[in-house]
Amino acid sequence: MPFPSPPWQLSAQMWLSVFRVGETGRPDRPPGVYGAAFVSYEEPGPLTYRELVVARLLDARRRRMRITDIWVDSATSRDGGRVLWAIPKDLADLDLEETRVGPTSHTSFAARVDDAEVASGQFAAAPGAALLRTPFGATTSQLRESGDEVVTPIRGSARTLPALGSWDFAADGPLGYLHGRRPVVSFRLSDVRLRFG
Repeated sequence: MPFPSPPWQLSAQMWLSVFRVGETGRPDRPPGVYGAAFVSYEEPGPLTYRELVVARLLDARRRRMRITDIWVDSATSRDGGRVLWAIPKDLADLDLEETRVGPTSHTSFAARVDDAEVASGQFAAAPGAALLRTPFGATTSQLRESGDEVVTPIRGSARTLPALGSWDFAADGPLGYLHGRRPVVSFRLSDVRLRFG
């Protein structure tokens, strides 16, 4: 098999923002609550790669979401996500840079597809302040081309704290429906331990 068998036990760092999105002009991207995250998957997980992901909240009570847009810089992750869980992963160039000034980390990231920027962002947070590890759980609901639904559990924990986050989505790009929108809230999740599947 060209990718790890499920479940995937992953380690990561994550920068996450939540957006309230009104009319988008796109029937396939209805109004609602969306989350956008840049993720860096690291050792000792079975795969190391970067990811830009956008998901729409389907059911807050059941914590169910649908991944609408996602790019990775690993063909192995792309193929595994598509085959195992019907996640529509595509490939992109994903850049990440993090610097520290005193206790504060400053992170910038960018995603480019065919040399065209899709999104970029900047976060500032004090990750050393996130001493407590908090658990989280959710499910993804994805649709295969046949129309069959694939529901996948996500479980994990992370050291989480609020952050100052800003994003720039290319107006003429695939995330143009988020262009000009400001996050309601942003978080920096460090030392993420994630079980997908």
